[in-house]
Amino acid sequence: MEIRAATVLPARREPIELHTGDGLTLVGELALPLDRHPVATLVTLHPLPTHGGFMDSHVFKKAANRLPALADLAVLRFNTRGTSSERGTSEGTFDGGEGERFDVSAALEYADYHDLPHVWVVGWSFGTELALKWAHDPLVEGAILLSPPLHRATDDDLDAWGRFGRPLVALVPEFDDYLRPEEARKRFSRVPQAEVIGVDGAKHLWVGEPYVRIALDEIVKRVNPAAWPLPTEV
Repeated sequence: MEIRAATVLPARREPIELHTGDGLTLVGELALPLDRHPVATLVTLHPLPTHGGFMDSHVFKKAANRLPALADLAVLRFNTRGTSSERGTSEGTFDGGEGERFDVSAALEYADYHDLPHVWVVGWSFGTELALKWAHDPLVEGAILLSPPLHRATDDDLDAWGRFGRPLVALVPEFDDYLRPEEARKRFSRVPQAEVIGVDGAKHLWVGEPYVRIALDEIVKRVNPAAWPLPTEV
């Protein structure tokens, strides 16, 4: 069977709640391999909620639908403060990336408390800003950024990640609306360990199954290389 956009592979999918340091409850889901322990964990940070981003944004939904089965990964998705999806609405209100520091911390604390292994943060658009600003946690083994705009994340944040020392991979679409590969390489040159990958033909929203496959493949290549490249059929 060919893996298509709507393919959902077997996994244990559990509704979860995260509790922030400033007293909010956030809703989310944890997807785990069906009958074995995960090899590694993706903590996902979704695009801008004021422009339609939420835990079900399609690349992350497809990651949860496929990667527990194909790559033995745990995939943790959640709605940041004030964001809604089919899972429900997280308490609080959008805070432009500042109060969301507590949301990132709550997700990492959940992963730590539940002994989820080898945590990588995967941010998309606005979520990349949250990763760069607030994911400097000893638990985090690295970060993968999809379509980083580098609007809210400043050069100071890039310098801080450089000092943090953990791997940083930026997947930058050729036709991104905000930051394209050539400029991204200049901006990320402040981070000695950063790797910038230009993705030919892609756009900011990664629409189209070929681009989703590229994104998921690049994630798996870093997080569980033994499962790379991902199959296209099951």
